[in-house]
Amino acid sequence: MSWIQKLYETYEQCANTMDVPAAKLWPLSHLVKKAHVEIVIDEQGRFRRARTLGRTEASTLIPVTESSAGRTAGAAPHPLCEEISYCASDYPEMNQKRFEEYAQQLAQWCESGNSHPKIPAILAYVRSERLWADLCGERIFPVTTEDAKGKKTKVSDPKVFVRWRVESDGNPVSGTWEDADLIAAWIAFDRLQNNKTGFCMVTGNPGRICQNHPRFIRGSDDGAKLISANDYSGYTFKGRFTDKKDDYEKQTCSVGYEVSQKAHSALRWLIGRQSYRNGDLVVVAWSVAGKPVPDPFKDSLALFLGSEETALIATKIEQPEVGNVGQAFAIRLRKAMAGYGAKLDPNEDVVIMGLDSATPGRMAITFYRELKGSDFLSRVQSWHEQNAWIQNFGKDSKFVGAPAPRDIAEAAFSTRLGEKGELRVEANLLKATVERLLPCIIDGQPLPRDLVESVVRRTCNRVSFKRDKKGRQWEWEKYLGIACALFRGAYKERKYQMTLETDRTTRDYLYGQLLAIAEHIEGRALHIADERRETTAAKLMQRFADRPCSTWRTIELALTPYKARLLARRPAFLHEMKALLDEVVAKFEGDDFLNDRKLSGEFLLGYHCQRQKLNPPKTPKSGESAADDDTTDIDN
Repeated sequence: MSWIQKLYETYEQCANTMDVPAAKLWPLSHLVKKAHVEIVIDEQGRFRRARTLGRTEASTLIPVTESSAGRTAGAAPHPLCEEISYCASDYPEMNQKRFEEYAQQLAQWCESGNSHPKIPAILAYVRSERLWADLCGERIFPVTTEDAKGKKTKVSDPKVFVRWRVESDGNPVSGTWEDADLIAAWIAFDRLQNNKTGFCMVTGNPGRICQNHPRFIRGSDDGAKLISANDYSGYTFKGRFTDKKDDYEKQTCSVGYEVSQKAHSALRWLIGRQSYRNGDLVVVAWSVAGKPVPDPFKDSLALFLGSEETALIATKIEQPEVGNVGQAFAIRLRKAMAGYGAKLDPNEDVVIMGLDSATPGRMAITFYRELKGSDFLSRVQSWHEQNAWIQNFGKDSKFVGAPAPRDIAEAAFSTRLGEKGELRVEANLLKATVERLLPCIIDGQPLPRDLVESVVRRTCNRVSFKRDKKGRQWEWEKYLGIACALFRGAYKERKYQMTLETDRTTRDYLYGQLLAIAEHIEGRALHIADERRETTAAKLMQRFADRPCSTWRTIELALTPYKARLLARRPAFLHEMKALLDEVVAKFEGDDFLNDRKLSGEFLLGYHCQRQKLNPPKTPKSGESAADDDTTDIDN
């Protein structure tokens, strides 16, 4: 029951604060529903006009009963705003039982001591049996809805949802969903309709017990429930309780109605505000006090931009030199986390909760952790520190830091889909991979070894990635940075640096350096001749990863004509590269150079760092672009 208690506390601390508008946290006995049609009447219940609602204005706060909020089948009318099949008694295919229950419930509210002037007007109008005829007279039908992508769908006539406006002199608030007095009147009336009391296991107090828990948790079309059971008249979990009668209620964990309503409302608000979503999977991290927390599913760039303090700091940080990139990132990360820590008390509770559903009607908590604010920030910081690398996600998205879990899943398992052949990962595989990464971020568990190997293996297969018109491989560049980040994080005890380590003499790292140097030599020769094609090193990267020694002989022989070209055009450059090759080869220990066993992902780190060293980022001079310098990014 810990999760529902934390959500209840979140509602209590965040409701009606300056940072949380009241409309975002639903009041008791209310929910937000998408209305299709708005009917306007006067205070006497006479029809004035009607109109269909657009997508942006359709969300409407409506009063609900406990039964109607959780209804999945059967007649359980909402007390005010409803579908045509409930409130239009002159509809040709009207279910009379539904209308009678709707009108009777509305009449009980009207006759109670918690009524409101708008309620008798609406009751008088629905009893006039003119609703369907008036809407047809206004040419409302057929009604269509439009989704976020602009796709229109016809709504069947009985399912058209109606909301009300009651216009009267001296009352500027005509919409029932906008009237605070009407909302308070329904809450007071519904509180008196309590037919079951008991002991709430969350608050420890006696009171009204919730029998039908809310749905619509992940969205307006979500019918799955977190807490669900059969009705009290026919409980089917036989054999679970010692008493065969209704005393099973004493052996279960009962939850108060107010607690359930507030907890589910807080969860809806948090999901809509700051969750990670992938199909039915939803993961949300929040502070019980409502303070901002870093999103564990974002990459480092989004983490920096998510902190107001860091956004200001970022404008003052100059682009670091290659040798200082790790230090500059660490400073920026610490400042970002300090920005969150300035608002989040170290002892405040932070909760991470994952939800998923295998069927349309049932939802499960797949991941749940409670941490103190300082522990949560520390673990997020550790994830970004340990898995940081120089990332190149495209022309306008280059940063230093850890990739997002979604990007990691795509790098490991994506395939080419669609007419354009874009790299995409199957939805269920993406969801499963993200769920596997969540404990690595929150609990500090090691990265799954098969995931790291998959990203490394796909990155080595460089020829499978497309090139743009200028010969650049943006997809491969992205996957290369992710592969290096994951391998560095998987072997954090080796303390890999984001710059070239001249004192690291491991076989795989040195072979990665050799591949980068060979690519640089051939790339410079092709650039001089204005040729745009793949280098031999790029073509043979997969083979090089499997059999480095034998493949290196092929690559080195292929460099012969390019060395001759450079000797005539760039002799100083060629001399420098030959000296560098000799220096790297001399670092191999024993028979490591002649060993032809498969390379690990470490060679990608050596390759990437050596390439960065040979092609450092340069700031173009006034009046020229980076393309004017033949030493800039020639390998791409």
